[in-house]
Amino acid sequence: MNIYLVGGAVRDELLGRKIKERDYVVVGSSPEEMQRLGYKQVGKDFPVFLHPKTKDEHALARTERKSGQGYTGFICDFGPEVTLEEDLMRRDLTINAIAKGPDGTLIDPYHGLQDLESRTLRHVSEAFQEDPLRVLRVARFAARYHEYGFTIAPETLQLMKSMVAKGELATLTKERVWMEVEKTIEDQALHHFLEILNELGALSAALSFFSHWQTSYTEQMQQCIERLTTQHNNNPQAIFCFAWYLSNNGEGDLTLAKQAKVPNAYQDAANDLDSNLQLLTQQQDSKTLLLLMQNLDAWRRPSRLELFCYIASNLDPTTTHQCEQLQTSYWATTQLNVKQLIDKGYQGKEIKVQLDKLRLACISEALSQY
Repeated sequence: MNIYLVGGAVRDELLGRKIKERDYVVVGSSPEEMQRLGYKQVGKDFPVFLHPKTKDEHALARTERKSGQGYTGFICDFGPEVTLEEDLMRRDLTINAIAKGPDGTLIDPYHGLQDLESRTLRHVSEAFQEDPLRVLRVARFAARYHEYGFTIAPETLQLMKSMVAKGELATLTKERVWMEVEKTIEDQALHHFLEILNELGALSAALSFFSHWQTSYTEQMQQCIERLTTQHNNNPQAIFCFAWYLSNNGEGDLTLAKQAKVPNAYQDAANDLDSNLQLLTQQQDSKTLLLLMQNLDAWRRPSRLELFCYIASNLDPTTTHQCEQLQTSYWATTQLNVKQLIDKGYQGKEIKVQLDKLRLACISEALSQY
């Protein structure tokens, strides 16, 4: 039994980049042995295990055979007889097919080190064309490593174009496509990603939502992501900036976003921004602030108001003061107790009327002290 560090961790270590996660391939073992050693199996289609202490993923060395259409149509074969070289051969790019042994030795049967040196993204084998998701993955890698000078090898680019022309990308689910989009947004590389897909002719096939994208919007969103990344390293900045993109990139985009299966968190944030930003920039008075809180369902979903203010103040710093007023006023209203109104005999719609009156009074008091 031998364990090797593989894939992105090896690649990024060699590039001097921060390693996000470590994946390992296990050669010469079986599911039974892994479980005896305390590893917890988590893979359904093929044996993937979590290390009992580090929780890093350890996958048994495997080969794959195409059994159907799309990126899920594969049969995996695994067992002690599968070699490291056979496992690495099924990977997409040569720079992702480098393994590192426990002693630091690099195993590079497909010349990934040479391609790292020449900054080339090259497919490992013709099996690349069996998985249409790899078109998006390679585009994402090319966008992510654009600053390093990486380019797609001509033969790989031609293979990707051929896959697009054959309609292979139509087999991908919208949810899986979006995962690649989300990753490239978080990589701060959406603009380059879309440029590459446009060159491949893949936008209308896989990303119709972006088929009419405009350079100015993606560049501004890029600036937004960079700013938020600098200020708030632990926040999912993609949601904030994509909300801006959705609300500014022409009419009907929210409908297109729904059709494209863009996650609800993005759609909701974009809708809130689109519907309430103008209201936020108006002269702040008690009634305006109350209306904003009602629109954002603040008392039942306080995180929604917080997210709206976070997006607004970062995308338009001139709204920072209004956001502070809104949040201060909201907290003032949280001291009210609806039960007291019920105890006083108010019923039905009258409860809301009286509650709004009390909330307006609380907001006015908060504004007077602000």
